[in-house]
Amino acid sequence: MSALRLSAIFISAMLASAMLAGACLPASAQALNSNGNDVLIRQNDLQILENRVQRQQYQQQQQQDRAQDRQPVRQPPPVVQQFRPSCQTQIIGTTAVSNCR
Repeated sequence: MSALRLSAIFISAMLASAMLAGACLPASAQALNSNGNDVLIRQNDLQILENRVQRQQYQQQQQQDRAQDRQPVRQPPPVVQQFRPSCQTQIIGTTAVSNCR
């Protein structure tokens, strides 16, 4: 669980730095070329980055789920009732007498 949290923080930091770099660098280029296409290109790039991060997070979650599914589940042995014989054999003299209930 902590590995997922660390990777999410790392990916979020990467996304934030990419957004910061994307916001700072094209600003000077936009001053030279101030048409609306630059804004759309930056928005598309940001959407692509967000999709990549979401895909990576999804894949990591899937890998963790698969690893957890591969771990064997220990189940207690089933409880089986033991039946006792209900017949008792008694020997009286030279005769065997069965007393069944």
